[in-house]
Amino acid sequence: MVMWFKDSIVYHIMVDRFAGYNLHRDWQKPVFIGGNLKGIREKLPYLRKLGINTIWLSPVNETSAYHGYHITDYYSIDRHFGTEKDLTTLVESAHSMNIRIILDFVPNHCSRWHPFFQEALINRKSRYRKWFYFKPWSNHYLCFLDFRELPKIRLDNRDARNHVIGAALYWLGKGVDGFRLDHAIGPGHNFWKAFSRVVKARNPEAVLIGEAWMEGIKLSHLNTIRLRNKYLRWLYDLRPQQIQREYTGELDGVLDFYFRYLITECIAWKDNPDDHHEQLLNRLAEHYAFFPEEYFLPSFVDNHDMSRFIYEAGQKKAKLKQALEIQFSLPQPPILYYGTETALSHEVPVDLAIPFSDLQARKPMPWNSLDMEMVSFCRELIAKRKKKTLQ
Repeated sequence: MVMWFKDSIVYHIMVDRFAGYNLHRDWQKPVFIGGNLKGIREKLPYLRKLGINTIWLSPVNETSAYHGYHITDYYSIDRHFGTEKDLTTLVESAHSMNIRIILDFVPNHCSRWHPFFQEALINRKSRYRKWFYFKPWSNHYLCFLDFRELPKIRLDNRDARNHVIGAALYWLGKGVDGFRLDHAIGPGHNFWKAFSRVVKARNPEAVLIGEAWMEGIKLSHLNTIRLRNKYLRWLYDLRPQQIQREYTGELDGVLDFYFRYLITECIAWKDNPDDHHEQLLNRLAEHYAFFPEEYFLPSFVDNHDMSRFIYEAGQKKAKLKQALEIQFSLPQPPILYYGTETALSHEVPVDLAIPFSDLQARKPMPWNSLDMEMVSFCRELIAKRKKKTLQ
């Protein structure tokens, strides 16, 4: 068990939208608006005062998309975000403040503009052809779900696997403290066992937290994922905790999407949340009892792929506060998505069926209009949690 992560209070940052961005660029378009690593470093005093002790950065690799998840080079930093030196300086500065840095890592797929995929697409005799799931004698290929711009990497190919795992080792060498692992249900368990073994051999204290969730998965997507009994799970809608628990012994834990569902159902969507408080706590206790004691389930009320909690709660700040109070009282590490501490919201829901709808959950951090009452509330919550862990 990575003991330090047990006491983590994680702050989740979408790099392009957090600090250093250009105020005159349109955030409602899927383009880079200028957020960068230097900007994050300049905001470290704010984050330290807030009380967090871990930062989770969205992908910073060379990319064809502002959010970073469309990777074109696993071994370099995208120029929009800065340089490798900017990353190492950020890591060193954060470490000097006792703040750790986790990188978002995307092993399952890359951008169709990755040079290896482009070569494989053009030249059927390329050695990179076997790095992807091309159908025989055609240029049809498996991708991330049904996103054709994201070809799925064949991680059971030794060279492809070594390339991807080698990238994780490269960034560990730059001082990062672990990884949030995107779309963990995509790669197979053999990959995760190898990934974990190699990473832990390099740094036993590196934390590995997976994104393991099946919400929104269609029957046509199942050939792109590597869950056990995936067809039965999809057909019979088995407990989501079973998917979360599947990575026990391979990863240190997984993001707790089920917590987010419960907190939204029992607080955001209820007229009188207090009437459902006891039920919520009982369901959470049952939920946690399903997992090994040393398996991490970091909780969150907001993330970059869904409508913010306060939007779901009808813009009622009191409900957001109530949700955060419960989150920060639980035994698992809490994650605070940037902007939640200032009640950042939106007027249009995130609907993944609508292209670029997720931009609503990725508004720029409103540095010129922070809700300081809400920020102070979050500081107090964090301070209270830290005090409790020291007792």
